[in-house]
Amino acid sequence: MEFRHLRYFAAVAETRHFGKAAEQLHMAQPPLSQAIRRLEAELGVELFSRTTRQVALTGAGEVFRTDAERILKAVDEAVARVARFASGAEGVLRIGLTGSASYRQLPALARLVKREMPHVMLEVHTEMLTPAQEAGLIERRLDVGVLRPPVRQEGIAHRAVATEALVVAVPEQHRLAEADTVRVEQLRHEDFVMYGAALGSVVNDTVVRGCLAAGFYPRPAYEVTETSAALALVAAGLGIAVLPDSIRSAPREGVRCKTIEDALSVRLDLAWREDDDSPLLRNLLTVLERNHLFLDEVAAGH
Repeated sequence: MEFRHLRYFAAVAETRHFGKAAEQLHMAQPPLSQAIRRLEAELGVELFSRTTRQVALTGAGEVFRTDAERILKAVDEAVARVARFASGAEGVLRIGLTGSASYRQLPALARLVKREMPHVMLEVHTEMLTPAQEAGLIERRLDVGVLRPPVRQEGIAHRAVATEALVVAVPEQHRLAEADTVRVEQLRHEDFVMYGAALGSVVNDTVVRGCLAAGFYPRPAYEVTETSAALALVAAGLGIAVLPDSIRSAPREGVRCKTIEDALSVRLDLAWREDDDSPLLRNLLTVLERNHLFLDEVAAGH
């Protein structure tokens, strides 16, 4: 059976008229009638009852019409889908994010992709520190990352999307829980909940620099791999944690977040492989640019 015969049949079934169907199909009527006859012969059934005045579907024709329309619709959808994929309007975007970026940047990015790229699905990998995201990009397990520079791997492009102040998360019964603001020097004798030293956390590095500038080295009482785990330990009263301000977007019971007067901050960048020429990535970067999600160089602190 030739696929075009299904379209011929569907046109005649819709119009109930060979002449109108031929006009719709941009062909002459005799070849259309012959094609339907061949289709009926191949199937071994009559699909239409014909008189000089009208054309009507037979019972077999009604059954065949249902399946033919389903097949034609599926083919049309497949053609449209592959065209969207080739143009970067459809596909799966694998994105990695730091733990704190999941609270603020992920919702904003997901809303934007849903609105501007509705046929694109997000495969989200959270709680990934910068070195893990760099490895994911280089090894092609990720398409984009939302990470904190510096980026040390060759072949990764990146642009700033946010600059965040650091805040101190303290247990609700902590001596600083009611303070309006906190100075780094006031944390001198605290137990710190920090990311594991081997993870290469940019936030850790910033915290250590800030503490050293205040005249002390932070005392790491607990090491974690995830931001959510850090907040859980703070809520349990086991220490304090200095984390990006975006954690305020997901308040945690038992935790108070306090502004740090010393203005410690970290940057957040969108990163991708320099050699990735996929239409999907190009479309994403265009959408982000058009919606002003990238910071200019001055705002980014260059």
